[in-house]
Amino acid sequence: MCGRYTQTLAGPILLSRFRFGETALDLNPRYNIAPGQEAPVVVYEAAKTPAMMRWGLVPSWAKDPAIGNKMINARAETITEKPSFKRLIERRRCLVLADGFYEWRKEERRKVPVRFVLKDREPFAFAGLWDRWRNPDGAEMRTFTIITTAANELMRPVHDRMPVILAREAEEPWLDAGSGNTAAILSSSLKPYPAELLEAYDVTTLVNSPKNDRPECIAEVVYPPSWTRR
Repeated sequence: MCGRYTQTLAGPILLSRFRFGETALDLNPRYNIAPGQEAPVVVYEAAKTPAMMRWGLVPSWAKDPAIGNKMINARAETITEKPSFKRLIERRRCLVLADGFYEWRKEERRKVPVRFVLKDREPFAFAGLWDRWRNPDGAEMRTFTIITTAANELMRPVHDRMPVILAREAEEPWLDAGSGNTAAILSSSLKPYPAELLEAYDVTTLVNSPKNDRPECIAEVVYPPSWTRR
């Protein structure tokens, strides 16, 4: 599962890393991105284009946009079977820009928030899918979901699922829906990221509330044993 993530790097860094053109989008650092919030993704339509979309997929055929609250993730193992996702695989893949994500480790009676990042602290992209939904008045809303897969060795003690972090060489084929054999792209891209390239550390319980979106959320915290046993 992926229910909270970060993108703490400035816009120019993202522009350079993902090689898209100048944009007027708000690419300010985010320390606690939560479902239902707007976040930056990159899509490929006429060209590689950054866009702000709401996290929580609302299929174009949905009658109620509230369905997005239940569709923040899509399981890699079943995306070619689920009606909400399989039609998007061919033409609406996206890169979800990030530099870390959170999960909660159970410690007796408490849950300790943990942040996972690349060891080199570079930004990366989750594999995502997106869609357009229009209300009865014709107003458009664009939304996305993050694809998840089985946990790697680092993640497994905390949770049995993790978001799909794309290898750099997989980003362009994933983004460009016309880039080649879809089945091959899916099989090569939607797999656990190598555990040896990631690291994890405990963070403050500030991240428990999506109202908190500030640098303190990503600061490392060392909890005393007595705290986790309460």
